[in-house]
Amino acid sequence: MDFHGIEEKWQRAWEEGRAFQPEMSDRKKFFITIPYPYLNGNLHAGHTRTFTIGDAVARYKRMLGYNVLFPMGFHVTGTPIIGLAELIAKRDERTVEVYTKYHDVPFEELVQLTTPEKIVEYFSREAEKALKIIGYSIDWRRKFTTMDETYQKFIEWQYWKLKEKGLIVKGSHPVRYCPNDDNPVEDHDLLAGEDATIVEFTVIKFRIDDLVLPAATLRPETVFGVTNLWLKPSTYAVVEVNGEKWVVSREAYEKLRFTDKNIRFLEDLEASRLFGKYAVNPVTGTEVPVLPAGFVDPDNATGVVMSVPAHAPFDYVALKDLEKSDLLEKYGISKDILKDIRPIVLIEIEGEDFEIPAKDVVEELGVESQNDVELLEKATKMVYKKEFHKGVMLENTGRYAGLRVSIAKDRVHEDLVNSGNGDVFFEFSEKPVICRCGTKCVVKVVRDQWFLNYSNPEWKEKVLEWLEEMAIIPDYYKEEFRNKIEWLKDKACARRKGLGTRIPWDREWLIESLSDSTVYMAYYIIARYINDGSLRAENLIPEFFDYVFLGKGDVGEVAEKTGLDADFLEKLRVEFNYWYPVDLRSSGKDLVANHLLFFLFHHIALFPKDYWPRAIAVNGFVSLEGKKMSKSKGPLLTLKRAVKEFGADVTRLYILHASEYESDADWKRKEVENVSTHLRRFYSLAEKYYLKEPGEITGLDRWLVSKFQKIIRETREAMDALQTRRAINTAFFEAMNVVRWYLRRGGENLTIIFDDWLKLLTPFIPHLCEEIWHWKHDTFISLESYPEYDETRVDEEAEIAEEYLKSLIDDINEVKKFIENPERVYIVFAEEWKRKAVEAAQNAGSLKDAMKELMKDDRLRTMAREVQAFLKRIFREGFELANLDEERIVKGAKDFIERETGLAVEFDISKVPEQKRKVSMPGKPAIYIE
Repeated sequence: MDFHGIEEKWQRAWEEGRAFQPEMSDRKKFFITIPYPYLNGNLHAGHTRTFTIGDAVARYKRMLGYNVLFPMGFHVTGTPIIGLAELIAKRDERTVEVYTKYHDVPFEELVQLTTPEKIVEYFSREAEKALKIIGYSIDWRRKFTTMDETYQKFIEWQYWKLKEKGLIVKGSHPVRYCPNDDNPVEDHDLLAGEDATIVEFTVIKFRIDDLVLPAATLRPETVFGVTNLWLKPSTYAVVEVNGEKWVVSREAYEKLRFTDKNIRFLEDLEASRLFGKYAVNPVTGTEVPVLPAGFVDPDNATGVVMSVPAHAPFDYVALKDLEKSDLLEKYGISKDILKDIRPIVLIEIEGEDFEIPAKDVVEELGVESQNDVELLEKATKMVYKKEFHKGVMLENTGRYAGLRVSIAKDRVHEDLVNSGNGDVFFEFSEKPVICRCGTKCVVKVVRDQWFLNYSNPEWKEKVLEWLEEMAIIPDYYKEEFRNKIEWLKDKACARRKGLGTRIPWDREWLIESLSDSTVYMAYYIIARYINDGSLRAENLIPEFFDYVFLGKGDVGEVAEKTGLDADFLEKLRVEFNYWYPVDLRSSGKDLVANHLLFFLFHHIALFPKDYWPRAIAVNGFVSLEGKKMSKSKGPLLTLKRAVKEFGADVTRLYILHASEYESDADWKRKEVENVSTHLRRFYSLAEKYYLKEPGEITGLDRWLVSKFQKIIRETREAMDALQTRRAINTAFFEAMNVVRWYLRRGGENLTIIFDDWLKLLTPFIPHLCEEIWHWKHDTFISLESYPEYDETRVDEEAEIAEEYLKSLIDDINEVKKFIENPERVYIVFAEEWKRKAVEAAQNAGSLKDAMKELMKDDRLRTMAREVQAFLKRIFREGFELANLDEERIVKGAKDFIERETGLAVEFDISKVPEQKRKVSMPGKPAIYIE
């Protein structure tokens, strides 16, 4: 079988037949979108997973009768493509290696991609080829790139609307920043640190004479419990910060240069000069010693750490370790300095009986020293979680006493900053954060920058309210969305360098690449008319978008201003109303913290409620043979390479089955090869049985049809929940097991389920299904109706009979293992009185009642002791009574049992010892082998 030949054949046929180019109709629509890929490389296995899930859902919904729109565009704005062009132009060795080795770009073609335009042209062409060779049912009439002039008109309209609503503001805010590019950066711009967020530390100003030791903390409410400060034994910098002399690490000084503070370097200072000295706590007025600590990370915040041993496990353990070490003596400090340091408990935790929280948790987890880093991190999380959610401030915290920690934390921070005793310091949550140009990024407080006002409480409230109404798949992700929305802060939406759309009212700025990718789903509706020439850039004035997308304005006036026919405008408006909103946005989980949030925020800001997204589905990542894939470092499996080597249907079936959608998947070559083998077997079955004329329907055929009805039901339930792994397990692997048994049993009428089986599998392996279907039919199976569960075709009696037979054969083979040179098996069916006893036991509430009922039978009264013993066994072990003609089933399958067991089957029970005969039960005959 030639996978590739079959796939190319049907891809051409679908394209020529316009199978996936939907038009408005009276059918219910289903609009599904997936993230358009960023074109700084070839599509890889991560794309393959997200996109194949989307395509499987699109195909499934189409076969359910929906009018499905499944479009695709390409994302090219931002700085990565510019940076890549520059690296290729310089023949950067690492870039050449990565793109030839992992992205499968031939060297002679790669070295030609020296401008952003050439990169966009090359990778958009390659991406479209890749998406076509795997057989996605995309409406290609609607494709675009984000650098199209018409798309930029759409983005300008979007940003004018946001500005009119007061949702774009100018101000100073912290952003991830590349010093080399002189630009804010987003996830798409980064080589490393894509998940890093900006964390706001509270700086508390401890003082030694005219020096400020700015201790950075995420727990300002614990300032009342500070017993000492920690500095790393190294060189610090004395820096003038807004007129004050701050002592900070050299790394912190470099970061401060990118803030909105007035910064001037004064001198270097050895930390050892401060060890043993006392600094004044600005809140309590107490003096606390400065002590050395090797664990202080100078690259984290200011490099000055306050010690709160009652509530910080690291501090508690560090003080214990310091007491045991000779570090103090090394700097000429007496250990007597530690005598006055005692943990100061500030917080009471509701429902917990802690004496000193940090100490108690450290001892509970068995932490022995600072080297137990993982345990200490666990201890820190435990203490913080309990205190934040259940903690109440004690009397020794003054006016904050009685406040919950979650409230006191913000109050203390505000009071410190307002009083001048505190400040803020911004830091990354994860490191390193590296720009694609190779530069280490910093947090910069940008002045006079344009920001999306995501902190706007009314905007957030609307998004949170809609989150509760819409569907998030899997459902437990809804809590993560809720948390991300609540914590989302204002976000820089403009940059000075890169590809993109200029802010229409301030054209020195470009709209940032994630910020122009929020409501592009609406653009798909008009893109087909842009591509066929019906719409041009000059037509796309704000009034055009207001009318088509929002229904605002008089169509005649809009027609006059745009130069478009009024009937055409009305048609576009009707079409937009038909297709919108997005019914399902299927995406990878890496976009939950950014794009998917912005997708919700912007739809809710710009459109009426009827147009807000209905559902978001989130799928996991893909690794390669257990290793994380990387577009910039490798390893990487491109979509094209996977399809070229294994075929489209093998690739599709494997990636959809590798794990359930919310879990991460791992591409393993050996398992992919196994899937290929399974598909070849499936094709062979079709060759042998699909065109065969069905014969007379037997009990075995009824079993096959009945089992298949349940496979249909289970597959539909799985696909309705977007559980492709479960769906494939049922529709393919479980079905194959059913078919194997059917054929082993001598079934000849496999064709009676084959049409439905092909339809069931079409969303997953459409090419093979289309090929086999056309041996009999001349329609596209991709456009046929999905099989429906028909309860009238379920035959429970046939299923129970077959399960009975399987169980009997398994039992025989199990007993056979313990017999030397077995030749025959005697099968002893239960006597009729045992069936009556089981029936009585199931109808009666107790052994006594069952016995009473059975003793009405004169014959059974004569064997009362045996009947009672049997009833006790039933009540002890439990037993289901199946309405089976066991003898008919077994005798009818005698030859099959003999083939499966290798034993002659006998029914002459006189040869069976009486004790063996007595163990027979209704539905479970006695087995005697000799």
